Amino acid sequence: MLDTNLLCKKADRSTRELLIGNLLLDYAFLSRDTIGETRCSRPIDLLCIGNRQKQVLFTAAYHGMEWITSLLLLRFVDEMCFSVMTGKSMCGVRIGSILNRRGLAIIPCVNPDGVEIQIHGAKSAGGYEELVQKVSKGNTSLWQSNAAGVDINHNFSANWENLRKMEIENGIISASSTRYGGEFPESEPESRTVASYCRTGNITHALAFHSQGEEIYWNFGDYNDIEAHKMAKIMAYSSGYKIGEPTGLASGGGFKDWFVQKFKRPAFTVEVGKGKNPLPINDFEPIYQKIKEMLVLATVL
Repeated sequence: MLDTNLLCKKADRSTRELLIGNLLLDYAFLSRDTIGETRCSRPIDLLCIGNRQKQVLFTAAYHGMEWITSLLLLRFVDEMCFSVMTGKSMCGVRIGSILNRRGLAIIPCVNPDGVEIQIHGAKSAGGYEELVQKVSKGNTSLWQSNAAGVDINHNFSANWENLRKMEIENGIISASSTRYGGEFPESEPESRTVASYCRTGNITHALAFHSQGEEIYWNFGDYNDIEAHKMAKIMAYSSGYKIGEPTGLASGGGFKDWFVQKFKRPAFTVEVGKGKNPLPINDFEPIYQKIKEMLVLATVL
């Protein structure tokens, strides 16, 4: 099992490397692949367990301030793998046989550059340091975007043009610490990496983890699938979270929006925790305990 001391640190690349390395040492059946690179050439990791021909996809840390979501998913991987290895149930579910039929794929950090910038400052942006310094005015504590100042969760092709108009109306016209959708959909390597993996056709449904608000979003546009709504209700009931609907600049351009529009399959945005981003590390354990059953159910539904 993972060292709890590591789970009490901000999830920068160094911490994630230690956590993932320990997971791979403990569980030989867990695989790790690099499926893409960021603007600053940082790897975008994929962890897989179980059947790779049919998978549920969990993704996290689209935004720099929301690095706690990476820790939550890595903690979940640890508990799930331990359950498989020992044959013990997790939240009353014997998950090993289920994962043989449908596996779990996890991208623990979609935006590694943004996380490094938020935690360690503009110097972490490499060749983009000057841009980040200028855009942030020397304060990266509220940084959400990637190194090029593009908000990855505004960079998917789902009502992107209308979202871009709203951004401009709100004075967001170029690189920004948040909510700038880029020059065109999938202009960024991070969004292209996630979308390319989904285009393999192996993903039955997908979840994107953000913070904060304790809400679950499931529909988009004319997508109102009955089964997807049932899944959202089950997830909400198990976690105590509410089913919500994003509006304004939070609607469109996101991964969940793109996935349901592109594939007509269920996808969910889960806003974990409550408070002000970045959520304090002391919130980690209470958040995890509240959503653990939901994570199990989202895997097996």
